[in-house]
Amino acid sequence: MRYLVVIRRTGTGYSVDVPDLPGCIATGTTVEHARQMIADAIEMHVELMACSGQAAPKPSSSYEFAVDEDASEELCTWVEVDEARTALPS
Repeated sequence: MRYLVVIRRTGTGYSVDVPDLPGCIATGTTVEHARQMIADAIEMHVELMACSGQAAPKPSSSYEFAVDEDASEELCTWVEVDEARTALPS
């Protein structure tokens, strides 16, 4: 399963959020580190939703993205998440 994520440059690295999962955020020192951190955060977020009886939304296949003119660096990309790691044991 793959989720769209938005990565933004900050003063100390990168901030990442997931439009399909409000409140699911992560940070990293590099773009690749931020991608790894958000993949872990997505897995935990979806698992917590399942534990509380909520269904995780299906990942969107598109996202309307506009670059903030004041941002030094901003991008939208996919992050792969292992569905088996997000599934709760029976």
